[in-house]
Amino acid sequence: MKFLAIDTANEYLCVVAYNDGKTACAFLPNCTMRHSTQLMAQVDKALSECDLTLSACDFFAAVVGAGSFTGIRIGVSAAKGFCLACEKPSIPVTSFEVAAYNALGQDAKTLCLVDALHDAYYVCGFDKEKRVIYPPAYLTEDQVLALKQEGYALRALRASDEWSIGIAKKTSVQACDPARGLLAAVLAKAEKGEFGALDAVYVRKSSAEINLEK
Repeated sequence: MKFLAIDTANEYLCVVAYNDGKTACAFLPNCTMRHSTQLMAQVDKALSECDLTLSACDFFAAVVGAGSFTGIRIGVSAAKGFCLACEKPSIPVTSFEVAAYNALGQDAKTLCLVDALHDAYYVCGFDKEKRVIYPPAYLTEDQVLALKQEGYALRALRASDEWSIGIAKKTSVQACDPARGLLAAVLAKAEKGEFGALDAVYVRKSSAEINLEK
């Protein structure tokens, strides 16, 4: 199996290349507003370290959300371009799946979080078999804490030693490595044959769209 996976949906930038068991990762922990200028250099870096070329890839994967509206579009557009140029299929991966497949515990119920700012979160719940049991939603911090009281373990991606999500200051949140989670999610989905279109996942409308409706 050979593939390239891209994640530009959040503040970090992650590119994973996989070449029949050999893995290379290019990772920038704080890349907000710079994904478009940094992505291709990191793609080249990961491919080179993995002795892989775009044309040799069996498929391409990208994180389709939830996360930054602009960031999502950058990664999805790049992966779609690779698929079109190389005539290869794609695998969509959500930010929630990246956290769920991180292999840092097997809680019965896991609620994966993506910071939506202003003390709100995009969330999705999984059982230990990585099946969705709480569909993607936009929740306040209090609603997230209420779900924890119902037995959900909280899990979120962390790009550095410092948490960027405020809820981690109030309760325990399991830290997940973005690169490890992306690799694990893509491998699992490829083995299951979960190929599909790279359609962006927007849990709620953008701030601009919401303001226009006011």
